Amino acid sequence: MRFRILGPTQVLLADGREIPVGGPRLRALLALLLLDAGRVVSADRLIDGLYGERPPRGAANALQSQVSRLRQTLPAEQNPIEFHPAGYRLAVDPEDVDAYQFERRAEAGRRALAGGDWPRAATVLREALALWRGPALADVPGAPAQAARLDELRLAAIEDRVDADLAMGASAALVAELREFVAAHPLRERSRGQLMRALSALGRLAEALAEFEAARSTLAEQLGTDPSAELAAIHLAVLRGEESASTQRALPSQLTTFVGRDEELKRVGDLLGERRLVTLIGPGGAGKTRLAIEAAGRVDGEVRFVELAGLADGSDVPQAVLSALGLRDAGLRAPAEPGRQPTDRLVEALAERRLLLVLDNCEHVIADAARLAARLLGACPALRVLATSREPLGLAGEALCPLSGLTLPPLGASAPEADDYAAVRLFAQRAADVVPDFTVTPATVDTVLRICRTLDGLPLAIELAAARLRALPVAEVAARLDDRFRLLSMGSRAAPPRHRTLRAVVEWSWDLLGDAERTMARRLTVFAGGATLEAAEQVCGLPREEVVDALTGLVDKSFVEMSGGRYRMLETVRAFCAERLADAGEADDLRRAHTAYFLEFAWTASDHLRRAEQLHWLRRLDAERDNLHAALRRATVAGDAADAAGLVAALSFYWWLRGMRGEGARLAADVLDVLGAEAPPGLREEFALCVYNASLSGSGPLDSLRTQPWVIRSLDRPPRQPFLLYLSGISAGPPSGGSEHVNELMRELRRLVGSDVWINALDAMGSGSVQMWIGRWDEAGTALDAALDGFRQAGDRWGSMITLGVLGELAAWRDDPEAAGAYMDQAMGLAEELESTVDQADMLRTRGEIGLRAGDLGAAHDDFAAALLLAQRSGAPEFVAGARLGLAQVARLRGDLVEARRFCEVALTGGLTGWYVGDATRTEIMFVLEQIAEAEQAGPGAPPSADRA
Repeated sequence: MRFRILGPTQVLLADGREIPVGGPRLRALLALLLLDAGRVVSADRLIDGLYGERPPRGAANALQSQVSRLRQTLPAEQNPIEFHPAGYRLAVDPEDVDAYQFERRAEAGRRALAGGDWPRAATVLREALALWRGPALADVPGAPAQAARLDELRLAAIEDRVDADLAMGASAALVAELREFVAAHPLRERSRGQLMRALSALGRLAEALAEFEAARSTLAEQLGTDPSAELAAIHLAVLRGEESASTQRALPSQLTTFVGRDEELKRVGDLLGERRLVTLIGPGGAGKTRLAIEAAGRVDGEVRFVELAGLADGSDVPQAVLSALGLRDAGLRAPAEPGRQPTDRLVEALAERRLLLVLDNCEHVIADAARLAARLLGACPALRVLATSREPLGLAGEALCPLSGLTLPPLGASAPEADDYAAVRLFAQRAADVVPDFTVTPATVDTVLRICRTLDGLPLAIELAAARLRALPVAEVAARLDDRFRLLSMGSRAAPPRHRTLRAVVEWSWDLLGDAERTMARRLTVFAGGATLEAAEQVCGLPREEVVDALTGLVDKSFVEMSGGRYRMLETVRAFCAERLADAGEADDLRRAHTAYFLEFAWTASDHLRRAEQLHWLRRLDAERDNLHAALRRATVAGDAADAAGLVAALSFYWWLRGMRGEGARLAADVLDVLGAEAPPGLREEFALCVYNASLSGSGPLDSLRTQPWVIRSLDRPPRQPFLLYLSGISAGPPSGGSEHVNELMRELRRLVGSDVWINALDAMGSGSVQMWIGRWDEAGTALDAALDGFRQAGDRWGSMITLGVLGELAAWRDDPEAAGAYMDQAMGLAEELESTVDQADMLRTRGEIGLRAGDLGAAHDDFAAALLLAQRSGAPEFVAGARLGLAQVARLRGDLVEARRFCEVALTGGLTGWYVGDATRTEIMFVLEQIAEAEQAGPGAPPSADRA
């Protein structure tokens, strides 16, 4: 089906037959849905559009009824109306709606106009305008804003089409059309200017001047204002009889489509309307030149493009501008006056000329380009300058528009989702140029995403990679990106040398750096994920007074990006500079300095994680996660056992708080390969933490540490990482022998650590948990209350959250659901405050257990299902299994034994062996499977067995 809303609402079948839609309200409803074809439209918006500001009572029911009637009107086999919780969706391709077709064709025509392809622009714009059959949304009186927007687009498309016709030559018919248009829209200055230009081109100068006077009079009478500067410039050009009365554009024509940059294009357009100097800055290959051309092509009036990349000397900049303007040396004053410079000639030529001057690739002649721009802007009030450079011109009033890579999809995006992002669209379009049947499919989307992400979304790099598909499969291109400079070494022969290869792009920028900037650039490559100023000062080894200047220079020259207080390199730039670091023989020294800095940072952060400033330091650790893990991996590969084990120890609590147990386990297991099977001298605590972390994934020589009492008694000082005490308990399990053994162990621990508030709170929490499990509820409550007070005194949200969860379980065992709910609400609030997905999963699972004990199977099911989703997302196998066990219990108690057995059997797979909590969960699952087997033998109708106490 095809749909029309540019006029009365219509629905047409493929053969052209019209389907009667019904009365005005049904037509209005359909039109409102078509405005957002393919997207969900809220019920509130539909009610507003149908009934206005005063909807009738029961409007929601009335809307539902109207939707039902509309469904009946459309063919049953093609009925595209879908119900969603948020509203309704018309599941049709926007290309089947005339309004969408119009906007797409109007934009294509505008692009052709900007690129100087006048015949195509005129043809496409006429096709777009032919879609109109009357006022837009004629059947929807409740959508005046949308109708006005479409009508404004129609008027702009008419003016664009007129511009294309004027560029191909004015005619009497065009003048007649414009007179009619101006009479209908007397306040539109663009069309008035077009009429003046058309009359001037036909030699009817008096009529053209009369049109200006008519415009002046109309604007004064109706708005109390004078004609715009643009219309005044056309008036002046007509008076002078200059050719510039028609729009002049001297922009390079482009052979490829322009992809992405919609936001930047709008920003540049807005800035050019407000400021007289706009500079596009960014690294090589970011697409600054192409964006400048596209933006300039959308500006009304005269445009001149000046390419500066080929200049060897900055003194040639004024002459390059003269040439772009078509001004000969003797053309302004003949004979030339002695001592008169090209800049003087430019000032005279541009003094009263309304012009946009595009200065492209200013970076290697930055000082001369800036001096010329300052002189011209100061002397020529109607002049605007759009510059592209890898660093700002540095003039007062300069507006900057930074460019980096194109937008990239999130990890795991599907093929249709990925196509919404500019980097992927660009790769797909350029790939199709060399492999006509290439598309991004579910089979190739991950590979394409890897290419685009590895290349930082840089347009030039993506285009070079896509060009390689002439000879290599896409998977092979992705596999070879580790040697990107060799792979991306074949660009367009017509491109400037600095844009033919990826290496040439970066070398062009490298050559513009000073000595200190080059030193800083190559040394910054030791960082992963960027660096703070403090880290750069400590690691890079430059004199302190030089660091800020060097970093500032690198940022100004687009070699480094500064965002959120961090200095980052694009991976392509980083790869190039890493080669320079290796050439300088500095790689090993920088690695050791980097590791030393982040080892100290990790220990400092670890101490703060148990205090009130916990959230602040969690965010700091998040920001440095890539650096910390890079330092750990490098130390492991280099065999630096003390540094590698120290980083595992320092990061253990952070990994737990952030639910990174799987990644931490893998990193710790690699360090154990370096440490060996026994603790090296002086590294007993670090060795134990490596073993415990590795055990969380079911690996590591856990038996070598024996029991938790053995670990505590082996310490000759308070642990530097107190989280060792918790991790040992959940890995190896509590001491055997009952509560007396627990109390004896805790007394030994207190003698060791003294008055440490956090460790004593942890001690009380562990003791209270054991007392609860053996049925000493009063003692448990006393210990847990003390633990909660201690964690709150220390400022640790995590310890408070875990303790509140245990208190919630204790309250449930005491048949106090109200208290249990209050404790769990507090615990959930802290889990959300910590932004810990894995702890939220744990608290939901605990709350589900409480609901299960209270007999509220519906609430328990919802909590277990939500816990399963969060646990899967965070990769915590013990909580995944625990949530599935809970769902199995709910199913068993509801009598669905098949579903209960399925949940249990799935819960037994993965990550439940080799450590205490995993083994305990596995034991619980086996117990429930026995209950299910008993129920199966008892047959239907038998009551389910009682829950475990």
